[in-house]
Amino acid sequence: MSFFGHLKTITKHRNVVIRHAFMAGIPLRGLLHDLSKYMPCEFMSGAKYYVGTRSPNEIEREKYGYSKAWLHHKGRNKHHFEYWCDYDPVTKIMRPVEMPEVYLIEMFCDRVAASKIYKGKNYKDSDPLEYFMKGINTRQIHKNTSDRLEMLLTMLAEKGEKETFKYIRENITRK
Repeated sequence: MSFFGHLKTITKHRNVVIRHAFMAGIPLRGLLHDLSKYMPCEFMSGAKYYVGTRSPNEIEREKYGYSKAWLHHKGRNKHHFEYWCDYDPVTKIMRPVEMPEVYLIEMFCDRVAASKIYKGKNYKDSDPLEYFMKGINTRQIHKNTSDRLEMLLTMLAEKGEKETFKYIRENITRK
C-alpha cells in the first residue's frame, strides 16, 4: 500500500487537468475534476494497488476481474464516456449515447494529463492518441464522441498543445 504515493499521483494529475481545463475555457470542470478519487471507496483501493506507472484500477481489475473503485468513479464523473450509456427506449438494449461537449473537452484534458503523469519526462503529444487508438475496437463509445475525441487527440499529436487548446477555446467552448 502506498497512501502518500497515490495521494501525490492523483493530486498531481488533478492539478494538470485543472491547468488544461483553464486553457480549454472550462475552468469549473477543472476545479470539480475527479473529486471522487479522494472518497474512501476509491482512494483506499487506489492506495492499495498503487504502482506509480499505471492506473491502480487496472491492477485491481487484473486481480478480481473488475475494479470496484472504477465502477464507483465512472458512475459519478461525466467526463468518462462509460458514464454515457443508457437503455435505448426502442430496443431496451444498453448503448452508448453522445457526450455533451463540455464533458468531451474535460475527457480530452483528462487523457492528456494522464499521459503526462504516467509517461513523465518521456511524454510526447502523440502519447494520448496512441493510447486511445490501442482500444478503439474494444470500447463502447458513441461514434460521434469517439470521432470528436480522436480528432482532438490527432490535432494534439500533429500541431501541439498550444494550437489544440486554442482550437478548443475558439471553436468549441465559445460556441
